[in-house]
Amino acid sequence: MPNFDLDVFRKSDSLAEKLQVLIDMPLLNDSARIVTSDVACSLSFEHWHSVRVLLEGGLLPSSIVIHRAQFEALVRSVWITYSATDDHIYKLSTDLNLESEQAAKNLPQVADMIASIGKSGPREAYDALNRFKDNSWKALNSYVHAGIHPIRLHSEGYPVKLIIDVLRNANGIAVMSAMQAVILSGEQPMQKDVLELAFEFSECMPPPL
Repeated sequence: MPNFDLDVFRKSDSLAEKLQVLIDMPLLNDSARIVTSDVACSLSFEHWHSVRVLLEGGLLPSSIVIHRAQFEALVRSVWITYSATDDHIYKLSTDLNLESEQAAKNLPQVADMIASIGKSGPREAYDALNRFKDNSWKALNSYVHAGIHPIRLHSEGYPVKLIIDVLRNANGIAVMSAMQAVILSGEQPMQKDVLELAFEFSECMPPPL
């Protein structure tokens, strides 16, 4: 385990517990769009938990690979809510088999999904997702594809500051996922409660972009 103050990890765990309580609500309806979007949002939260566990163990490159998946799951959730066609929804919600796997191969990737959200989704969601992608995507891809970032850091050692920065970024994505979760419950006014909770744990949050 790396030598760093674990306080930010304990506070991040506390943030996770409080966020879970806050968003523990029934969905707005049982439509395939809402249910499938909720699954993607839940997947983003699961990845967040994995990122925190890996980071605390000092496994930085692996945590960043999952961090990218955390972001992609959130983008997918928002895209499903506002931009996906009925055919897209069908491909994502049908039973998994070889045929459905093949049909789902042409689903939009992150850049296309964000562009679609910019056309048909909330401006705030588009701006937040696009800013994160613009600031982080190249580095995240480097870790996924064993590029210069993970190769050099795995050889030289992982800076504590980078570990904490990734944790804070993951926490920031989780707050965005919580904002999405309350929308899926039809409780948009509760986004204010999510933001207040993020402010309460501001030391665990990334700086504004």
